[in-house]
Amino acid sequence: MSAAERNDEEAKRGEPSNPCVMVIFGAAGDLTKRKLIPALYNLAKDKLLSANFAVIGFARRDMGTDEFREKMTQDIRQYGTNSFEPELWNQIVQRLYYVNGHFEDDEAYARLKDLLAKIDGEQQTRGNYFYYLATAPEYFSDIVQRLHGLGLTAEMEGHWRRIVIEKPFGSDLESAKALNRDLAKFLNERQIYRIDHYLGKETVQNILVFRFSNGIFEPIWNRRYIDHVQITVSEDIGVEQRGGYYEVAGALRDMVPNHIFQLITLTAMEPPISFEADAVRDEQAKILRAIQPMTPEEVLKRTVRGQYGEGVVDGRRVGGYRSELKVSPISPTETFVALKVLIDNWRWSDVPFYIRTGKYLPRRMTEIAIQFKKAPFMLFRKTPVHQLTTNRLVLHLQPDEGISLRFGAKVPGPLMNLGPVDMDFNYAETFGSTPSTGYERLLYDGMTGDATLFQRADMVEAGWSVVAPILDVWKALPPRSFPNYAAGSWGPKEADDLMAQDGRRWRNIDQ
Repeated sequence: MSAAERNDEEAKRGEPSNPCVMVIFGAAGDLTKRKLIPALYNLAKDKLLSANFAVIGFARRDMGTDEFREKMTQDIRQYGTNSFEPELWNQIVQRLYYVNGHFEDDEAYARLKDLLAKIDGEQQTRGNYFYYLATAPEYFSDIVQRLHGLGLTAEMEGHWRRIVIEKPFGSDLESAKALNRDLAKFLNERQIYRIDHYLGKETVQNILVFRFSNGIFEPIWNRRYIDHVQITVSEDIGVEQRGGYYEVAGALRDMVPNHIFQLITLTAMEPPISFEADAVRDEQAKILRAIQPMTPEEVLKRTVRGQYGEGVVDGRRVGGYRSELKVSPISPTETFVALKVLIDNWRWSDVPFYIRTGKYLPRRMTEIAIQFKKAPFMLFRKTPVHQLTTNRLVLHLQPDEGISLRFGAKVPGPLMNLGPVDMDFNYAETFGSTPSTGYERLLYDGMTGDATLFQRADMVEAGWSVVAPILDVWKALPPRSFPNYAAGSWGPKEADDLMAQDGRRWRNIDQ
C-alpha cells in the first residue's frame, strides 16, 4: 500500500478518541458487560480508542480491581461481537479499575477522586473525565451533585468533563423539566450527553446522508409527493424480567418520546446548515415543536393502546402480560401503542406519520416506510391495468440494516400488465459486516465531544409536551378491553382501524 493509500485509509478510519478516563456508574449491570465493554473493545480494534485511556467501574457489588478485570475478561469472551484477540484485550484489561460503593456513599466518591488523580498520572489521561450513568434514573441528580461537590465536573486548564445519561429522561413533562433543572445546577448543557442507543445504528445515521446527499430524493421529500409515513418498532419478546419497570413506564413512555420521536425528527427535519451538533439538533427541535398537540377528543381518535394476552410466538405458547413477574393481574399498562402524528409546517402539512410499537409482535424489527402518492391513472384507463403500484421507500433499521425501493414495471408479454419491483440495498452485503453493539459511535462521539446524536434539554421537553395530553387522557380513562391482542399478532384491531378510517393500511411486513 502506497503512502497516499495509507493516508486515505486513515482519513476514513478517523482519529483516535481523546485521552480520558471513562467512569461507569452501575458497572456491575448488564449494560456494561453486554454493550459498553464490547463497544470499547471494538473501538480499540479499529484504532479509534486513545492509548491514554482507562475505565473505572463504580458499583455496589463488593469486589476489587483484580476481580473486576477477571469478570470483564469472562464477559468479553461471552458477549463480544468481534473476534477475541488476547493481546489486544490485555492492553485494555490493564486499564480497568474498580471502586466499590453505593451511589450515596461520600467515602466512595472520595476514593473515586483519589483513583482518578492516580490514573491521570499513570495513564496520562490529562484530567479528561467521561462519566457514564448506567443507573436507575433516580440516581442521576444525586451522582452529578456529588461529583460536582468534589470538583470532578469542573472544566479548568484545558481539560473536559462530560456526563452521559441513559433514558428515560423523566417519566413525564414535569419530571423531565425537574431533571433538566437539577443537571443545569451543576453542568453546562454542552457537558450533558443524553444517549439513545437507537441513534448508534448505521441506517439511522444514514438517514441524513441519504436525504441530503442524493439530489433525486430531497426534491420529492414533501407533502406534494408523499402520501404518508409509517414507522414501526416491533419486538418479538415480552417484558421478560422488566415487569416492575414496565408497570411504571408502559410502551408510550418507554418508546415514543425518545426512540420514535428521534426517528420522526431525522425523517422530517429541514436541511441543517452543517453537521455541527447544534445545527442538526436545532432542526430536530423545530419538528418536535411543530407536532400538533392533541385535544382530548383527538387523543381518542388518533391513539390506540394495547396489551398482549396469551398467544403463540415463534411456535411456542406464551402467557399474557398480566401473568409476567412483578405485573398486576389487573394491570392497565399498555404494551402496544399506535399513533397518528401530524406535523404542522409547510413541508409536511396534511401528511400523517403513523407510528406503532409493541411487545410480543411477530417480528423484531424497526423500519421507516415512506409511501408516495399514486400517479394519475388516466393513461392506463383502457388497458388491463386495474390499479397502479404506489412507490414506497423503506429504511430498514434493524435487524437487517438497509434500504428498499418499490416501483412499478411492465410484466413481459403482449398485454399491458404491471407488477411491483423491489430494489434492495443491504449494508452487510454492500459494505461488509462490521461487528457492532450499536454503542461504538455514541461512545466515540462522547469522547471526542460530538453531541450530534445526543438529545438536548429542549428536545427532551418538547417530546414530553407532545405525549403529555395522551398520558392525561389515558390516565383519566383506564382501558376496559385489556388484554386486546394475542401475543404473536400485529397488535389490536383498533390499530388497523386507525389506518382504515383514512383509507390506508399498515405495510404488510410479513411479506
